[in-house]
Amino acid sequence: MEKPHFIGHEIFRGSSYGRWHPLRVPRVSTVIDLSRALGWLPPSQFITSPRAKAKALTGWHTPDYVSALQRVEAEQHATENDLLRHDIGSVTNPVFPEIFRRPATAAGGSILAGELLRDGGVIYNPAGGTHHGMPDRANGFCYLNDPVLAMKSLRHHGVRRIAYIDIDAHHPDGVEVGFAGDLDCLMISVHEDRLWPRTGPIENDAGGNAYNLPVLRGLNDTEMAHIRDHLILPKVQAFKPDAIVLLCGADAVEEDPLSHLALSNNAHWAVLRGLMGMAPRLLVLGGGGYNPWSVGRLWAGVWGTLNGFDLPDSLPPEAQAVLRGLRFDGNRRGKNPPEHWFTTLRDAPREGPVRDEIRQAVQTLVSRA
Repeated sequence: MEKPHFIGHEIFRGSSYGRWHPLRVPRVSTVIDLSRALGWLPPSQFITSPRAKAKALTGWHTPDYVSALQRVEAEQHATENDLLRHDIGSVTNPVFPEIFRRPATAAGGSILAGELLRDGGVIYNPAGGTHHGMPDRANGFCYLNDPVLAMKSLRHHGVRRIAYIDIDAHHPDGVEVGFAGDLDCLMISVHEDRLWPRTGPIENDAGGNAYNLPVLRGLNDTEMAHIRDHLILPKVQAFKPDAIVLLCGADAVEEDPLSHLALSNNAHWAVLRGLMGMAPRLLVLGGGGYNPWSVGRLWAGVWGTLNGFDLPDSLPPEAQAVLRGLRFDGNRRGKNPPEHWFTTLRDAPREGPVRDEIRQAVQTLVSRA
């Protein structure tokens, strides 16, 4: 069987949304460097992401919006109309040097993945996962919506039934807009209740194809295991997908500054392991995650899991050097990082009781016809 492929690009190494924006931290470059330091990423498995052309992006985004992104990048200035119509130049979606090239490269990788998976396989695009982007506007740090574009690419290449699983802390409002009412697309989202964008209530089935599970603050590994075993895996198995797209956002772990959940990275890897082999095609995307150490360690572990590697208890010096070279300015967690952020990939498990509210919510979705 062909080995998994990793899609990446050097544009993510030096690109930042700005000095104090949550996406100032290096993420994709950290995963690449860690994976290479561990000997997990030979050239034969690495694919340099292409930059999506405007025509490909207008498969879902409006031509006016794509043109606006290109113009704003060239001029490094957003007009009042850009802000009002497209939310380009807002605090959350600022103007920065690669405002078009960076998201177009992430989207290009996801579109390419849809093509490469035509006959089956496993692809990892950690730069992907911009699940908030809307057809005509930026939204929640997401200028384009590469998960939607990836799924449309899969469809274009003959894949019909797609299961989209999202374990980011935030609800994938843009993906829901893109596939609402499409009964050949199963959507399952586990997200923090009342966290921005404050969409995805449990009663919202998006036209019959979505299972939205807003969860309480402090969600622990045991509770995620309950969700995995009683909701995610049974629904996917019953759906019999031709392809699975997993958005593996790292912002649901306890160390993330933008959410209030309490997972360890073990929970994400366990969901991934459960989904592996349930469809002939698997695409894993990144998503949220705003602590560089927790993102780098979690997403490197995703790549190790996809390849069937044993995650080392102690990282070799080359990998530790990658993690010790990170900075997290302006955040209290970054001032005194614990030693295990440098020396291991795996967090200590964060287990606990399964609260009644979690059990009841899962049962509500399980029993839905």
